[in-house]
Amino acid sequence: MYSCAVSPFYIFEKEYIMSTGTDVTTKKHMKFKEVLAYSLGLFGFQAIVGLLNSYQAEFDGSILGANVSVVAVLILIAKIVSAVADPVVGNLIDRSKSKRGKFKSMILYSLAPLLIMTAVVFLNVPFEGIGLYVWIFITYLIWSIAMTMGDVPSQGIASVLTPNPTERTNVVSISNTFKQVGFSACVVIVPIVCLIIPGGSKVFVSSGETDTPMISSEYFWTAVLTAVLGCLLFALIPMINKERVPYVSGEKTTFKDMISALKNNKPLMLVILSYFLGFGRQMAMGIQVQAATVILGSQNLVAVLGIVTAVGSMISMALCPLLIKKMDEKKAYILLSVYGFAASIFSFIIGHFWFRSPDNMVLTVLFYASLFLIGLQFGAVTLMPMIMTADCVDYYEYETGKRMEGAAYSILTLTIKVCLALGTAVGLIFVQGSGYYEALSTGSFTTGTKDIIFFAYTALPGILALLSIFPMFKYDIVGEKKAQISAALAERRSNKA
Repeated sequence: MYSCAVSPFYIFEKEYIMSTGTDVTTKKHMKFKEVLAYSLGLFGFQAIVGLLNSYQAEFDGSILGANVSVVAVLILIAKIVSAVADPVVGNLIDRSKSKRGKFKSMILYSLAPLLIMTAVVFLNVPFEGIGLYVWIFITYLIWSIAMTMGDVPSQGIASVLTPNPTERTNVVSISNTFKQVGFSACVVIVPIVCLIIPGGSKVFVSSGETDTPMISSEYFWTAVLTAVLGCLLFALIPMINKERVPYVSGEKTTFKDMISALKNNKPLMLVILSYFLGFGRQMAMGIQVQAATVILGSQNLVAVLGIVTAVGSMISMALCPLLIKKMDEKKAYILLSVYGFAASIFSFIIGHFWFRSPDNMVLTVLFYASLFLIGLQFGAVTLMPMIMTADCVDYYEYETGKRMEGAAYSILTLTIKVCLALGTAVGLIFVQGSGYYEALSTGSFTTGTKDIIFFAYTALPGILALLSIFPMFKYDIVGEKKAQISAALAERRSNKA
């Protein structure tokens, strides 16, 4: 959105102009209620995704008695296996002849399995041993496929909501903000459920007090409430939005196509490698519930950790285009990653001393300030690979005459999913090794346990962020070279038109 790369929806725009003679850049098509419906729909969908990401492992460990290190590996495997569903869902959308619309129909089909499986994942089943781990793997795998059924069309429908590229960019920008907030919505729902259900965890704790763990009914009804509200909001997209642009089937992307695109596009390979090496950025999201429990004394205070970091992240995202304008994506990415490393190490050191003197007001202020400082780089750094991927698509077209948008963004999407699962897996291994679950029943966590979990929450992601900059040193689709590529492609398209 902030690069000079050609819009991914260039084909739609060109064909719409040729068929209607309308200047798509000047006419507004979407009403306010449609923009709101699309944004709220993505908010609801991400609320469900955030619930699973934040609370599933904690439920499996504290309620079902599973070893979360094993659970982490199973989630990672399930996420990789379920990635096969992405192109399958895309092909089903291509072949759809529904009068409702290709994308809208698939969203509607996803609602029931998404609602049911979100609740099923949080059932307190009597299984033990291998049977328990089979149950966890199968239910999460089915949920992941249901999630993909909703994720692919809800992202793809943005291309057909309006033929006006400026309007579409605004809609995507607004909806992405709702998505960011929606991912953490469960941290508000959890305390509400805990207030209603008797005999469970507390919502508020005194200084130095540790809350009792959530009981199984609190997890289950949180899942039910989140799933119902999330699906109702998600249903607003097909109910209110219109598919205005005639959908043109894109390239049928296979894993072979993805490997070929990666192998023959060095800049894209560097972007993907850098993103993968920085998977620690997703680690904190995967263990924030455990971090809140040991650091703040209650699972229900996870919102405190999330909000402080999220505020910094949203500021970072808003300032991202200004930062790119001052330098370029490469320099901005490297600078912010180095800054993220420094902020993370600083936060870990402050936390180490604060755990031992929790009543020290100076350390308390510095602790929360350090989390805000970490968040200041996260939003922008998350956007950079998406922007650079668009430039890599242009580079490939410049060199070969062929566009590989579908393959490139499929690679990026798969990498994001794997990194989220891998970050959660590594983080949970640290949680398991810290003695967290042994101490959870007593509610007494040693400073050693706190240090280990906070290391995985702050310092380790910072170290991995620093590691991620090394592939970027060889990335060169910036400055004059990027401008030359964009100008050459614009001239080619002008001549073809």
